[in-house]
Amino acid sequence: MQRYFIDSTQIGPDRITVRGDDVHHIKNVMRMRAGDRLICCDSRGTDYLAELETVSEGEARCRILERMPSRGEPRFRVAVAASLTKGDKWEWVLQKGTELGAASFLPFISARTVVKWDGKKADKKKERWQRIAKEAAEQSHRGQIPHVETVMDWRSLLERFPAFDRVLFAYEKGGRSLGAVLREVTGERMLVVIGPEGGFTETEKSEAVAAGAVSIHLGPRILRAETAPLALLSCIHYSYGEMGGEPL
Repeated sequence: MQRYFIDSTQIGPDRITVRGDDVHHIKNVMRMRAGDRLICCDSRGTDYLAELETVSEGEARCRILERMPSRGEPRFRVAVAASLTKGDKWEWVLQKGTELGAASFLPFISARTVVKWDGKKADKKKERWQRIAKEAAEQSHRGQIPHVETVMDWRSLLERFPAFDRVLFAYEKGGRSLGAVLREVTGERMLVVIGPEGGFTETEKSEAVAAGAVSIHLGPRILRAETAPLALLSCIHYSYGEMGGEPL
């Protein structure tokens, strides 16, 4: 069943009005008709089973059949801070990371980042990235759309560390084992930090630890910059009982 995220202002006592690009998807892509059913999600913990009544160019009106708690959000809120990567690799991380339960994404530029970031295109890029996260959240039945931050520099990222209960700094030259660190975690807000294709510098590692991060390693194999965040997300959520795992 198709799933769409809606704003709270679109929800009435017994009706939902879908607007924007989703109307085009309902009408022209899915070719839905009156009587067809869909799921609307308010990003606040409630899903709505609804029946399409009318659809026009500007809006689709639906009758609410049932209200249900959203079940697609993990208990632990894991944000992903990843250095921008070449080509479509960053968008791959956004899409698959959303499917795996990332709470938000913090793209950043570090010393060895290969991508030449054009700040003039920031708004357009951010809009595209947020749309990718929205579509992936709908496809994977998430209860919320992960927020994609504006690209930041390394110093700005360090300043965000105190907002999290634990910051894990993935470092290919060594650190503590992921399992050992996860067994010590308290709180439910975590940030994982993954470097670019060339890795982090020794200085960046020292600065991250000084800012409160814990340096971790992901085993003897070196993972690609686009693989590491997805591996980390999978391991963390599995360790805490998501994805069929047994809680630590």
